[in-house]
Amino acid sequence: MQGWKRNLWILWIGVFFTSASFSMVIPFLPIFLPQIGVTNNVEMWSGVLFSAAFFAGAIASPFWGSVADKYGRKPMIIRAGFCLFVIYTLTAFVTNPYQLLVLRISQGLLTGFIPGAIALIGTNTPGHKVGYALSMISTASASGGIVGPLLGGGIAHLVGNRWAFGSAGIIVLISTILVILWVTEENFTPSKTRGSVKNDIKEAWTNRPLMMVLLLTVVTAGSVMTIEPILPLYIVKLGGSAENASLIAGIVFSLPGIASALFAPVWGKWADKVGFHRVLVIGLLGGGLGSLAQILFSQVLGFSIIRFIYGVFFCAVYPALNGLVVKSTAENFRGRAFGLNQTANQIGGMIGPMLGGFIGGILPVQSVFAVTGILLLAAMGVAYWKGNRLIALSTSRSNG
Repeated sequence: MQGWKRNLWILWIGVFFTSASFSMVIPFLPIFLPQIGVTNNVEMWSGVLFSAAFFAGAIASPFWGSVADKYGRKPMIIRAGFCLFVIYTLTAFVTNPYQLLVLRISQGLLTGFIPGAIALIGTNTPGHKVGYALSMISTASASGGIVGPLLGGGIAHLVGNRWAFGSAGIIVLISTILVILWVTEENFTPSKTRGSVKNDIKEAWTNRPLMMVLLLTVVTAGSVMTIEPILPLYIVKLGGSAENASLIAGIVFSLPGIASALFAPVWGKWADKVGFHRVLVIGLLGGGLGSLAQILFSQVLGFSIIRFIYGVFFCAVYPALNGLVVKSTAENFRGRAFGLNQTANQIGGMIGPMLGGFIGGILPVQSVFAVTGILLLAAMGVAYWKGNRLIALSTSRSNG
C-alpha cells in the first residue's frame, strides 16, 4: 500500500476514535452541569465552558503550528492525543464547574489531534487526491460524531456521565497508539525560519486568498457553534422526556454526522473535479437554508429530518476550506497555515457559544437558529462574490 493511503486509513481510524471521544463528552456538558451543582444560569455556564477551550486553543494553535513545521505533524498528533487522554480521564472526577472550566482551558491549550491529522494528510497526499483525502478525514470525524453521542448517551443513560467521560479517555488513547505504530510522515521539510507567531501572521496577511479562507472559517465556525450549547436542552424540550434526555439528544446529534459520513466522500471527489470553491459555496448555501428551516419544526421527527438534510450540505464546507488552505500555501508554511486556520476555527468557536448562550437565555431558541442561518448565508455571499481569488488558488502559492 502506498504511504499516503496507509496514512489516510490509519488517521481515518484515529480521527474516528478521537471524534467519538469528543462527542461522547461535549454534547452532554449542559446536561451534566446540574449533577455537579449548577442549578442557575445553566445556559450561561454551558456557553462559558464551550467557549473556554476555543479561547485557549485560539492562543495556542499558532504556536503548535510553528512547532509542527519545525519537528513534524506526527509528533504533534501524538502529543495532543496523550493530553486529551489525561484531560478526559480527569473530567470523570470533577465535582464543581470550576474544575471543569480548568480542564476545558487545558484542552484548548494542549490538544489538536484532528487539526494535526488534517495538516499531515494535506501535506502528504498527491495534489490530485487532496480533495478526496480531506473529505475522507471529514467522514471519519463525522462517523465518530455519530458513534460518540450514541455511545456517550447510552453509557450516560445506563451508568452516568462520569463513566462516559472515562471511556472517552481510553478511546483517544487507542487513537494515539495507532498513530505511533503505523503513521509515517514522508513529505516533510523542516522549516528553517525561527518560529514567531508575529511573523507567521504577517506572512499570512500578505496571502490574500489564505486570509479570505481564515475569515470564512471564523464565520462558519461561529455560526455553527451558536447552537451547540443550547441544542441538547432544546432537543429535550422537543422530546418531552427528561429521563431519556441524554439518549434522545445523542440520537438527534448524530443525524448530521450520518449525513456527513454518507455524502462527504461524494463532495470530496466532486471538489477534485470542479474545485473547492464551488463546493464551498453550495455547502454554505445548503447549510444556511437548512439552519433556517429548523425553525419551522416543533416536533422531534420533523426537526430530525431537517437536521439530516442540513448535514448533507454542510459536510461539504470544512473539507473545502481545508483544501483551500492547502492550495493557498507553500508546503513549508502549511503547518503554520493550518495552525492559523485552527485559530480562526477556535475564535469562531469561542464567539459562537457565548452568542448562542446569550441569545438562548433571553430570546426563544428559534432565534438562535435564525442567527446561525444568516451567518452561513453571509459566508456564502462572501465566498461567491470573492470567488475569483479562491479559484486562483489552484495555480498560485501552492506551487511556491
